[in-house]
Amino acid sequence: MLQLLLALPFVAALGVMLYRSASRRTTAWLAGLAPLAGLGILASLTPRVLSGEVPQATHPWIPQIGLAFSLRMDGLAWMFALMVLAIGALVVMYARYYLGRREDAPRFFGYLLLFMGSMLGMVLAGNLLLLAVFWELTSITSFLLIGYWSHKNEAREGARMALTITGAGGLALLGGVILIGQVVGSFELDAVLAAGDAIRASTLYPAILGLVLLGIFTKSAQFPFHFWLPHAMAAPTPVSAYLHSATMVKAGVFLLARLYPVLSGTDLFFYVVSAVGAATLLIGAWNAIFQHDLKGLLAYSTISHLGLITLLFGLSTPFAVVAGLFHILNHATFKASLFMAAGIIDHETGTRDMRRLGNLRRYLPYTSALAVIAALAMAGIPLLNGFLSKEMFFAQALELETGGATMRIAVAIVAFLAGAFGVAYSLRFVHDTFFGDGPRAVEREIHEPPRFMRIPVGILAILCLMVGIVPAWTVAPVLATAARGVLGDAVPAYSLAIWHGFNHPLMLSIGGMIAGGLLYLGLRRLMDLHAVARHAMGRHLFRVNTRALLLGARRLTFRITQGSLQRSLWWVLVAVLALAGPATWQALAEGVGPSQPMPPTGWVLWAILMAATVATVVLHRQRLVALLVVGAVGLAVSLVFVLFSAPDLALTQLLVEMVTIALMLLALNYLPQASERSNHPARRWRDVAIALVVGIGIGGLAYAMMTRPLDTIASELLARSLPEGYGRNVVNVILVDFRGFDTFGEITVFGIAGLVVHALLRRARIAPDRVMPGAPGALPMPSNLSHLLFPLALAVSAYMFLRGHNAPGGGFIAGLVLAVPLLLQYVLLGSQYVESRLGFNYVACIGAGLLVAAFSGLASMLLGYPFLTSGHVEPHLPLLGPMPLASAMAFDTGVYLVVFGGAMLILSMMGTIRPPKAPATPPRNPQEAR
Repeated sequence: MLQLLLALPFVAALGVMLYRSASRRTTAWLAGLAPLAGLGILASLTPRVLSGEVPQATHPWIPQIGLAFSLRMDGLAWMFALMVLAIGALVVMYARYYLGRREDAPRFFGYLLLFMGSMLGMVLAGNLLLLAVFWELTSITSFLLIGYWSHKNEAREGARMALTITGAGGLALLGGVILIGQVVGSFELDAVLAAGDAIRASTLYPAILGLVLLGIFTKSAQFPFHFWLPHAMAAPTPVSAYLHSATMVKAGVFLLARLYPVLSGTDLFFYVVSAVGAATLLIGAWNAIFQHDLKGLLAYSTISHLGLITLLFGLSTPFAVVAGLFHILNHATFKASLFMAAGIIDHETGTRDMRRLGNLRRYLPYTSALAVIAALAMAGIPLLNGFLSKEMFFAQALELETGGATMRIAVAIVAFLAGAFGVAYSLRFVHDTFFGDGPRAVEREIHEPPRFMRIPVGILAILCLMVGIVPAWTVAPVLATAARGVLGDAVPAYSLAIWHGFNHPLMLSIGGMIAGGLLYLGLRRLMDLHAVARHAMGRHLFRVNTRALLLGARRLTFRITQGSLQRSLWWVLVAVLALAGPATWQALAEGVGPSQPMPPTGWVLWAILMAATVATVVLHRQRLVALLVVGAVGLAVSLVFVLFSAPDLALTQLLVEMVTIALMLLALNYLPQASERSNHPARRWRDVAIALVVGIGIGGLAYAMMTRPLDTIASELLARSLPEGYGRNVVNVILVDFRGFDTFGEITVFGIAGLVVHALLRRARIAPDRVMPGAPGALPMPSNLSHLLFPLALAVSAYMFLRGHNAPGGGFIAGLVLAVPLLLQYVLLGSQYVESRLGFNYVACIGAGLLVAAFSGLASMLLGYPFLTSGHVEPHLPLLGPMPLASAMAFDTGVYLVVFGGAMLILSMMGTIRPPKAPATPPRNPQEAR
């Protein structure tokens, strides 16, 4: 059930993004089914979780490093999963009406579902390494969501800022997780949570705490990393409502709660977490008062409330932990409703600037009432949910024992100021938006939004009221379950009653409300809040540091390369010489073992290789001739593989040579026929010396390796290929089974390379009625021959693919076999003819190949085996007899599609771009020519 719960958003995201022809309503329904179905699964698991059981599911992944695909749902994970799915469903409903008609709804909902799945994976992770994986996925998917409106500069900047800060924190968190694994001996969460004493007693504890807290503070926008969150407001409002209420920024406090039993209980934890939380609480609340943008005010208030939650966990008492968990729930409800209300206001008025708003209660009565309820809950007014968790905070502040009286007084002052500031910015939100004069300079006709756009806001506002009035019937079971997931049997006695009599927390709360009201009125009298503009220092420092980093990198790059490929290669060879030189010298000094005599055919091939290599150096200025000679080198290497009985390598080398030579021929169309002659003799002799030294060194190292008796795993692979990989072709079994994950990474890189070429060159493609360079009559070969070659190549390609598991062949070779004749058709008949008749979509081919390869690996995980584990069947077919089939063929199909699609995408783009214009003036020096 846990696997299905986690898979739902990812499957729905795939369906939404593939079914792009669906209407906006259908797309929204498809997107909404994932969280609704997830809530159904969660409901089925709820009785077990409420009874104290922890449902788990574990699949091996990379056991050598302690990484398992472990999922577990205790009370804390259950509460966060409930928030992620419930508010996610409301956000999907809201976004259906928020997005404009020209917006790319499938892309938006696809990104949203990917983020939802990443958050679910993080809260359900039962392995710390797996948690770190999903942690980074939330950063990447939030980057896509924040930058959804990529045509806006502020959206791009906000997305980059969020990814930079949270990504850096993610690297720190990974370091902390690895150190925890070193101390505990396992990354499984059950083992880690049981080893709190060992971790706190370890000498690595300060480093673990510092690295983990860096990840937490950056993710949850704690001081001094808080500046990224307000700039993430450039995202569409449904994104802001989701990311900043129940998901993205709550990831940090979730991890703080998750690792609380492990990291808390020390003075270092107490003072660091409490100080950072208190600073964030006050800085966020004070800055919120002076914001003019509705979402800006809500963003800084989010920072403040996150600081409050962090401070509560930093106080390190069971009661403070319960209060922190309670406020996580309360903040999610009122903040999501406030963001949605701000989106409605923006949607109907065209602005979020409070200087242009006012008196909207007359135009948006229902929205105004709901927003006022949520704002008062944010201020902590009685009979609303925010009041209850604020009262618990005040009670903890006044009863704090750790740190003595000084610490108690300091926390009480922070609590009072936070209460006053919260009331002040909530009053500004309500007054400047819904009361007073206005609206000003609003050209739209203001009216209530569609009913279903208000329903999510209404549901959340009603929850704020219900929790505030009858907390024991609404939120008590959820809070108790979550608290047990963090504290275990140490859950303290607490009361969620709305009335505890006249006591010190109530007096402090009343004083804060009065002080907040007076502060707002005083600021309005003393200054024009609409004229005050507060500039974020963090944003300025981020820009300065980013520019300095880019400038430094640019200067370093220029000093190293100066735009010259030759100089770049010079640095690479020098680095290779410096790193590999000592190892080469040591290998040669130790002597070499016996070697076999070279056969006569080998000497002939060696002579051809040497002659072709020297000819490449001598003729390198004549680009076409040099390219032909390079092809001769590749052909000779293929024959060497044949000589040493490596047919798979020979076929691969030969086909790669054919494709790459064609690619370089296309590139030569955009280059001069000959390169410029260098006028620097000293540089020429320097390059000769480096080439000779590096060449002799690499040759010596290769000779020493080939003549040294090595104890390799070759014999083991040969022995296990047929019984475990179900294939007689050991090379193919290694690629698609034993090292299938490596191959999956390689085809992913190959596909990305093709997509990058497509992205760079697609705007430079020539008109569709044009053909590839040199096509009209360039070859004496009749065009009809290409029609005959293609079906023949298709048959050969299928044959090579089907035989690949037991004989030379496979997906990589088959993909290249099909690409070569198709390239010939491009050359002879032109791109328009080929693409109009065959209809190949190479981008889709790459995507389909990667999906096929991924799903073939996931299928084994669903059956309880590691990723990409191969299976085997041997059905008896009529007339054909036994037909051995391995599941690795499915993975090889993905390889086939990616190789074919990537190769043809690169070749077709290179052959159909506009030729460059001739330079107005010749280059000033040979360096520019290079």
